[in-house]
Amino acid sequence: MILVTGGTGLVGSHLLVRLVQENEPIKATYRTLESIEKTKKVFSYYTNTTKDLFTKIEWIQADITDVPSMTPAFKDVKKVYHCAAVISFDPADYRTMRKVNIHGTAIIANLAIDAKVQKLCFVSSIATIGDDPKIELANEENDWGGNEKNNGYAITKYGAETEVWRASQEGVDVVIVNPGVILGSGFWTTGSGKMFSQIDKEFSYYSNGVTGFVGVKDVVGCMVQLMQSNCKNQRFILVSENKSFKEVLFSIAEALGKKKPTRCVQPWQASLFWRWEWLVSKITSRKIRMSKYTAKTLFRKTYYSSEKCKIQLEVTFKSVEEVIKQVSKEYLV
Repeated sequence: MILVTGGTGLVGSHLLVRLVQENEPIKATYRTLESIEKTKKVFSYYTNTTKDLFTKIEWIQADITDVPSMTPAFKDVKKVYHCAAVISFDPADYRTMRKVNIHGTAIIANLAIDAKVQKLCFVSSIATIGDDPKIELANEENDWGGNEKNNGYAITKYGAETEVWRASQEGVDVVIVNPGVILGSGFWTTGSGKMFSQIDKEFSYYSNGVTGFVGVKDVVGCMVQLMQSNCKNQRFILVSENKSFKEVLFSIAEALGKKKPTRCVQPWQASLFWRWEWLVSKITSRKIRMSKYTAKTLFRKTYYSSEKCKIQLEVTFKSVEEVIKQVSKEYLV
């Protein structure tokens, strides 16, 4: 039996499509019935038999920060894909991220140990990969830069990784994947999906910052392969290509047949904007649209290597251009 936490998120929903095709018994956790509808939408991108495939999944309503609700989910489970997490760069969400990302993962680790789970796959992020100026391409060996150098999201994902490594010391085989910015369909108002919806509205701004990007199908494929392999107690960066935000936004605009952004954001503009957003959020309690960290990310140029994954798993990632074209087609459906 396989358990997927966060089955209604981007990675979790695409992972479930892949797993049901393997005909293994699957459990998946969810928070609300409304969130399951998003997963059904993702299934519709792959097949016309969504209803039939959904019957293969045992859905369990649970909160990963609540032990009593999560305990039944681990009955007869041998493999766990832990995808559930809160992703935010708003400082106001830091406590929530600590609760879900760190405390929630600690609960998953403890239950996996108690249930004698054979293997646990944890979806982390390149945000936990340290930035070493002496190394041109960041890799799995880069040291954590320390809390003072990172944002709340990175700190909590690193804390979550620590809990997963603890499970590995107590009898559970683990693998950790560190994807770049994940491009995938079905979630157009959050994460990378917002880039497609914003470009569809002919968003005017771009920046020249660089980071790693990867398609969700490649992420899922690597996760499944790692869980089926003898590989254990290792982490893997999953990045197809290192691209600038300008290149990615321009590619999305071309794929959607929209006008390309024309205004390059300058550092001083981003600096003023995040400060204004902070002030407005304090006065009105409105969620900020840009944090100090997000503003810095717009101009930071960090390059990542996924050679370890390519060599050990013998995988080939789809190009970012190819992924964008496919996701754009599904956006227009």
